[in-house]
Amino acid sequence: MEYRATCEKAMAIDPKIRFATICDMNGRIAHTEHRANISNLLSPDESKKSLQQAVNAWKSRNEFASKIGEGKYVLAVYEKIKRITMPLNNELLLYLTTDANADHEAIIEKALKLKQ
Repeated sequence: MEYRATCEKAMAIDPKIRFATICDMNGRIAHTEHRANISNLLSPDESKKSLQQAVNAWKSRNEFASKIGEGKYVLAVYEKIKRITMPLNNELLLYLTTDANADHEAIIEKALKLKQ
């Protein structure tokens, strides 16, 4: 997979996407893109911790995949942002953050098409 191209495609889905990150199931970042003129709400360390929490939560949910099916995505809605996490394949996750007023349904629908 071409990580940079995939992140760029994810960012092109909607101008309200703030960040796109591809990471492995251990939280190691393969590539990340940041929208210009967007200020970070979290410090670099806090961003890494948030990503790791999303990865750990994804792995916990996968524990029941044999009974309830494979997860498609997770949406977390906060006052200031939305966070979308979805698998790109069995080894990689796509982690997106958007503005709070973004149309997450449209973003998710398009982002699911990036899966390998």
